[in-house]
Amino acid sequence: MTTTVRPDAGRNNTPYLYGGEAAAVARVLEGGQYGHSEVTEEFERRIAQFLGVRDAVAVMSGTAALHTALLAAGVGPGHEVVVPSMTFCASVQAILAVGATPHFVDIDPATLCVTDQLVIDALTDRTRAVMPVLFGGRAIDLNPIRKELDARRISIIEDAAHAFGSRNGSRRVGATGDLTCFSFGPIKNLTCGQGGIVIPRTRVEADTLRRLRMLGVVQSQAERGRTTSYQVDGFGLRYQMSGINAAIGLAQLNHVDKAETTRRILWRAYRRALAGLDGVRLVDVDPDRSVPHLCQVLIPGRDEVHAQMKARSIGVGVHYPPNHLQPAFAEWRRDLPATERAGREVLTLPFHQHLTENDIDQVVTVLGEALKTVGAASCAKS
Repeated sequence: MTTTVRPDAGRNNTPYLYGGEAAAVARVLEGGQYGHSEVTEEFERRIAQFLGVRDAVAVMSGTAALHTALLAAGVGPGHEVVVPSMTFCASVQAILAVGATPHFVDIDPATLCVTDQLVIDALTDRTRAVMPVLFGGRAIDLNPIRKELDARRISIIEDAAHAFGSRNGSRRVGATGDLTCFSFGPIKNLTCGQGGIVIPRTRVEADTLRRLRMLGVVQSQAERGRTTSYQVDGFGLRYQMSGINAAIGLAQLNHVDKAETTRRILWRAYRRALAGLDGVRLVDVDPDRSVPHLCQVLIPGRDEVHAQMKARSIGVGVHYPPNHLQPAFAEWRRDLPATERAGREVLTLPFHQHLTENDIDQVVTVLGEALKTVGAASCAKS
């Protein structure tokens, strides 16, 4: 007999399963269709229904979603994509994969997100797309500059890897008319184990995305099964989502309201607990509208505090080391003071649906003790 230990504050993040996922996977395994299947297409329909959009195109990862979205938007060699440096490197690698170059942009230090003004100031004659990163689950409103972007034929491609379920105004992220890319990786608000989805702007884009994800093949799986041939219409990749992953996502989707409620409760519990600590700035994810994916603070002496909390079995992390300082992207380095300061100060606290408020109190207590120790050591050196 095995016993399951509840993941606690020793884990920075971890999947949360509701109980139906294993049976859903077993049904797909027994059915013998492990690739893209009717289960995948049902997942697409259910996601589109949840978001209130016409279409959704499932792919194998969030990175694949970004890559295919950029291709569908016509981004390629000679083009620039405005993207924050404060993001996971996948955002940048997707840009490079289409032959474009990243134009790194700074962030609002309170949210770690870009703003409309920062985006507009970064535009050049070569800009073909902007990629706002919905950091921690927070929606980004680019409506004030949308007319100018449209006039310059610049696409908005949302990296909404953190933001499934969040709202931008009254609408869900993904339903605001932009090319939106979600990730359903292991620790996301909704997990497929691995997977992603693109919300297209038009039927033409949807068709393009479906061809791209299936090696350029025009016909659907059902159509191919009824004929003796198929047509390859252009470039494509093996990016389709397995029915196994889609089955996990469908089981998760039945509980999306619970994820939204629990994550908001936990984030607000952190906010209350952190209010008593001096020198700690909580990164605002706008929990009234977002489904929080991360809980982060900006603190002095981050590296030392990180080491002390790890030594006490608190699963802190850092999201993310700035990309413009990475060796792989040195060619596009520029001065981004808010990003660089955040890169030195940001600490990601344990945040997942297994946590209790007692766990959160423990994390904040250890954080306060570490800050005092680091502060005392700094004073002694001076």
